[in-house]
Amino acid sequence: MSVTVLLPNPSTPLSRESARAAFADILDARASEDAIATFLTDLSRRGETSIEIAEAARALRDRMIPIDAPAGAIDVCGTGGDGHHTLNVSTAVALVVAACGIPVAKHGNRAASSKAGAADTLEMLGLDMDRAGATAEASLRDIGIAFLFAANHHPAMKRITPIRRRIATRTIFNLMGPLANPARVTRQLIGIARPDYAALYAEALEQLGTEAAFVVSGEEGLDELSGAGHSVIASVGAAKLPRRVTPEDAGLVRHSIDAIRGGDPAHNADALRRLLKGERSAYREAVLLNAAAALVVAGHSPTLVDGAVSAATALDDGSADALLARWIAY
Repeated sequence: MSVTVLLPNPSTPLSRESARAAFADILDARASEDAIATFLTDLSRRGETSIEIAEAARALRDRMIPIDAPAGAIDVCGTGGDGHHTLNVSTAVALVVAACGIPVAKHGNRAASSKAGAADTLEMLGLDMDRAGATAEASLRDIGIAFLFAANHHPAMKRITPIRRRIATRTIFNLMGPLANPARVTRQLIGIARPDYAALYAEALEQLGTEAAFVVSGEEGLDELSGAGHSVIASVGAAKLPRRVTPEDAGLVRHSIDAIRGGDPAHNADALRRLLKGERSAYREAVLLNAAAALVVAGHSPTLVDGAVSAATALDDGSADALLARWIAY
């Protein structure tokens, strides 16, 4: 007979041990759905601590289906939910960075709050999601890129998804994707839609043993480095950048958020295809800015300017486009 446990009252911050036990009970279905919904709602209302974020991520990592990754592999992804509905910047960044020789284990999903998630756009470009999932470890090893479809690697989330839909508000699980990469990467560029959470999120990454990471947020609430103005950066470990940066810091020009507004998967895939074919656009500038930061965190480039130059070369010489073709055919 199963036993339903009581979750702690989250009105005050939880200790590390209490948080660890609570999230284990949630993910292992020992708590009732009503109790989970109340706990997550109250936790969000009070505001999560770095300890709670780290322990939720640790619990999810302990239950995920992992893959092996080459040394130096990184991830580039955001938490989503920024409401700006931009083109798929991190998806394009993954291709560009991988074309620069850095293995990229791209953790992602289908659209939740946006019109086109990474999986939707890549599928429209011709990537077979089932095959990409089955060959992820091999493709990461052989061609330097993989798409790790979250649903394939986090079976413990199956029970949580309908509870989150029922709550219909942001919970701690909206922060979990970048913290539970199945390739167990230790270097990351992570976009978060709340600038005020960047430092807190960075503290959680430090507790999880991250080697190097940038937690970035456009000051307009964008879950990536903003091409429109200032962005906040919280640096973790070996990677260092100033607390605030602009596109000019990477030798790039500004553009409005409206200039990279996305659409459905067909629309976003067409924009990404044109980018890879060399189109000069605001989308290109946004991708170069974020790719530059990813190349710095990977240890490939010493500065944002150097990173942007390398990223531009990968687009202009056709390397990123050729990589996508190899990936589709893999």
